Amino acid sequence: MSVDDRQDDGTGHRSSPTGPRVAPPRQAPSPFARRPSASPPPTPQGNAASPPRAFRFSLWSIIIFVLLLSSVAIQAYRDLSTPGAWDFWRETYIAASMTSAVIPDVDIDGSGRGRRALAISGKIGSASASWFRDRLSEARLAPGDVVLLSSPGGALNQAAIMGEVVRTRGLVTAVATSDASGKLRPASCASACVLVYAGGQTRYGIAGSRLGVHRFTTSTPVSDPLAEAQRIQGMVLGYMTKMGVSSGIVEAMSQTSDIRWLNPKEALALNLITKPVDRP
Repeated sequence: MSVDDRQDDGTGHRSSPTGPRVAPPRQAPSPFARRPSASPPPTPQGNAASPPRAFRFSLWSIIIFVLLLSSVAIQAYRDLSTPGAWDFWRETYIAASMTSAVIPDVDIDGSGRGRRALAISGKIGSASASWFRDRLSEARLAPGDVVLLSSPGGALNQAAIMGEVVRTRGLVTAVATSDASGKLRPASCASACVLVYAGGQTRYGIAGSRLGVHRFTTSTPVSDPLAEAQRIQGMVLGYMTKMGVSSGIVEAMSQTSDIRWLNPKEALALNLITKPVDRP
């Protein structure tokens, strides 16, 4: 029998009649051969994977959304329907009722000592107190610096808060306007503006400027107008007394509902003006 007459025994080995079994040589796998992909894990019977379902709004979801939107709208309407709420929102987010300018150097009393000043003008609105705080922070006024006022008045409670801020920061006040060079011009401060002026640690009386007072009333309907008038009068009296102004200022206010312009001697006698200045 020749050497090539080998027989396969069925195990992949070939037998030779003259020697032991010889295994066929193994071939190295080709790097380009495609590997069998791993089969996905078996799924439990009866729980075949289902395709994802798109989210759909149910009727209850729509109803809940509408109810939430309605509650927000109702609350917003209630907030804006209260007296002064719309004015507060408009002044806070749209346009302030007052304007301001920072004057780097103002010689307010003719002493030759320049001071930094914040000049504010316009009607005191429903959000003027917070606006005023922001302008003071931006102006970086130090104690002894000046707040120049020019205003026909406005919201009484906002003016009182502004005056408290002026006093807390140790600022002085004057009724005047100023150009960029620091040159002062006479101005007017009436009604609620007088409360802001009264907050000054020192209150300068600029020649030609005017201070006007009148009886304060409320425009909001109240059940007892007389009691409300007495409450306002008591609040103004307490505030002015705290600021060092004579209680006679309230008497001067109560004499008329129109603006009464105080002459410099009256304002000085009431301690509303604490330091008169002969020149503007």
